[in-house]
Amino acid sequence: MRLVSILENREIEKRIAVTPETTKKYKSLGIEVSLQENYGAHLGFEDSDYKNSGAEIIREEKDILNNADIIIQLGLPSDEKLSYLRDNQSLIGVLNPYLNKNKIDDLIKKKINSFSLEMLPRITRAQSMDILSSQANLAGYKAVVESFAHFEKAVPMMMTAAGTIPAAKVLVVGAGVAGLQAIATAKRMGAIVFATDVRMASKEQVESLGGKFLTVDGAENLETEGGYAKEASDEFKIKQEELLAETLKKIDIVICTALIPGKKAPVILKENMIKNMCPGSIVYDLAAVQGGNTAFTQVDKIINIEGIKIMGETNILNKLPASASNLYAKNIFNFVSNLYDKENKKININLEDEIIENTLLK
Repeated sequence: MRLVSILENREIEKRIAVTPETTKKYKSLGIEVSLQENYGAHLGFEDSDYKNSGAEIIREEKDILNNADIIIQLGLPSDEKLSYLRDNQSLIGVLNPYLNKNKIDDLIKKKINSFSLEMLPRITRAQSMDILSSQANLAGYKAVVESFAHFEKAVPMMMTAAGTIPAAKVLVVGAGVAGLQAIATAKRMGAIVFATDVRMASKEQVESLGGKFLTVDGAENLETEGGYAKEASDEFKIKQEELLAETLKKIDIVICTALIPGKKAPVILKENMIKNMCPGSIVYDLAAVQGGNTAFTQVDKIINIEGIKIMGETNILNKLPASASNLYAKNIFNFVSNLYDKENKKININLEDEIIENTLLK
């Protein structure tokens, strides 16, 4: 059984799916590992580190992919690279089936087992494989750090002989994994933190981190059975807009994290709401790549609206690629361990396993 990974397009993705540490773990399962030349060099992992961990280093992508049993990546490879695949291989990664339907259909016709890890069920047994949580944690932290870097005032309260500087006020929109990490990070750095979410279950989590939860009067619990947010009713949206419009007048920094799986991000911060904010305020939109939570968000641009900066990036984790790769590689290893029949040395696609059944694209 041979597991492989090739270089991603470094212009858009700096993370990797295999580290020297996880290479050793695959070897302990009896799985051979082949990687492309200079696979992790940009993160400080030299080819010699991988060889010392038991990996084989190969130059040509075609040779690597054609001889693989399991291919693990970050995203879906290009059409050219997919053409190198053969029947009955397994491809594992963040395949984004909503946006890549035609490519996925072609892979299914080619009898390639495609597993998309963002489809993992929210169950206890899948927590160690949960790439959305591990990566969102880092994204929430980095969004706060990036926002504070552009904020031209001190964040914590400072009392001096010359007077007192008040603490910055931060609002986190969406209290999922990224949002909760944003709350914790902003709080540790001395900000006063507020948060809002359509899921009432988030209130206790927000308050446990020292944040103040903003509740819409008559709020409904908009949470799916899988623990994700679902779309709000028109009545709820109107009440939420009224609450946010008033709150934003006194907020310095907003971190937007609201996403609905498989859909365009909901626009929560409307034009008039942002224009009511104080000049010098910052909005960091983690939902930018899916359309954004604000009326002005543009991917990879800082938009200045009457002194208010709105920012969002295609991939904020490219600013933390080493940490993100370490977590992603461990998530993938745990998924492969669950998929691999060690005794018979083969992939066991057991559709009675909820993890496998949910992630296998059909």
